[in-house]
Amino acid sequence: MIDKLRSSVLDALADIHDGATVMIGGFGGAGQPAELIDGLIAQGARDLVIVNNNAGNGDTGLAALLKNGQVRKIICSFPRQADSHVFDALYRAGKLELELVPQGNLAERIRAAGAGIGGFFTPTGYGTDLAKGKETREIDGRMYVFESPIHADFALIKAEQGDRWGNLTYRKTARNFGPIMAMAAKVSIASVHEVAELGSIDPEHVITPGLFVQRIVQVPRTATGPAGFKAAA
Repeated sequence: MIDKLRSSVLDALADIHDGATVMIGGFGGAGQPAELIDGLIAQGARDLVIVNNNAGNGDTGLAALLKNGQVRKIICSFPRQADSHVFDALYRAGKLELELVPQGNLAERIRAAGAGIGGFFTPTGYGTDLAKGKETREIDGRMYVFESPIHADFALIKAEQGDRWGNLTYRKTARNFGPIMAMAAKVSIASVHEVAELGSIDPEHVITPGLFVQRIVQVPRTATGPAGFKAAA
């Protein structure tokens, strides 16, 4: 019987290893798998490469992961915002490597990995420092830059509902990066607020098929921290 449910967050994250590339879904707070990020902090893997839309806000979530010294490099679009002081301090101190990627390119590089595409040409970034060292080509009179896929060892994503096969639905804009990250990672781990009975989710409503999800863990809708991690096997 296929059952991808895990008993706890720490159980779901147990094999994330030092040096892993980890995609983390979300656009700011929307769709951010906060419980999985807190679980990764508790799990303790280090020297991580994180792929995310931004570089954390305030002192919680992704910012807390950075502050804990677990991240070697971050690949993102928006590293600096008004409250991105954790990233700013680490980067200025030379303790964190940054690969800056325009948001459309970031999404497409992730999607290309999941789709098995070897790369793509885009006009975004041509003529800037972001194109240095990359192949360029003129197509129909316009210059393009070649961008390579971004693959990951693990993806941490947040969904609204899932069944034991791993089929997922999302809540509105919380969908953002989750579906393509699930496709681009070797192991995708999803937190869900609701566990549905197998067959109860209309196939037309499934956004991420279970084929792309290896583990799911239920988290309370109001949970904000690692208090629920104690039941780890």
